[in-house]
Amino acid sequence: MKLATPDRLAQSAARLFQERGYEGVGLSEILSAAKAPKGSLYHHFRNGKSDLALAAAHFASREMLRIIDDAFTPAENYKDGMTTLFHKSAKLFDIMGKWNGCPVSGILLNGSPNPMFRKTSEMIFNAWISRVKEHGQRLGLDPDEADTRATHLFVVLQGGWDLARARGDSNVLRRLPDLLAQGL
Repeated sequence: MKLATPDRLAQSAARLFQERGYEGVGLSEILSAAKAPKGSLYHHFRNGKSDLALAAAHFASREMLRIIDDAFTPAENYKDGMTTLFHKSAKLFDIMGKWNGCPVSGILLNGSPNPMFRKTSEMIFNAWISRVKEHGQRLGLDPDEADTRATHLFVVLQGGWDLARARGDSNVLRRLPDLLAQGL
């Protein structure tokens, strides 16, 4: 299925921003990668690059929410869902090329000091934590424990991703469930 122009622009921007950061990518590169005509950018994103960055972050967020659901929905317990999420993240790390950081951080936090970028990244990260919390509750955790575990999972995943980048090794992410089980 062919994506509509705004979605192609957001997807291309997300990938490029993730690779080189917000400041490291020009609009012409995004248009070229999206195979979109020049006038389409401001037609779909009135404020140009900043609106496109927000759309790219939301695009990346929807993908992460899908990955969370794919990991937790078939799980029989929280640990199985968490383990699957870390393994799916490791696979994504390998596909993306070992140097790319979190797409939302790469888009919104590694560039322009735009207050809306910080607020949007907070909203997106909270949505990811909330989705994991929902799955935790569905799998039998009480709301407070589900919230604590979901927040912990997010912090560990973000830190694990950075360590995997530094080492160039997705196995860092695959080992996270065992580290968490040991209380580390």
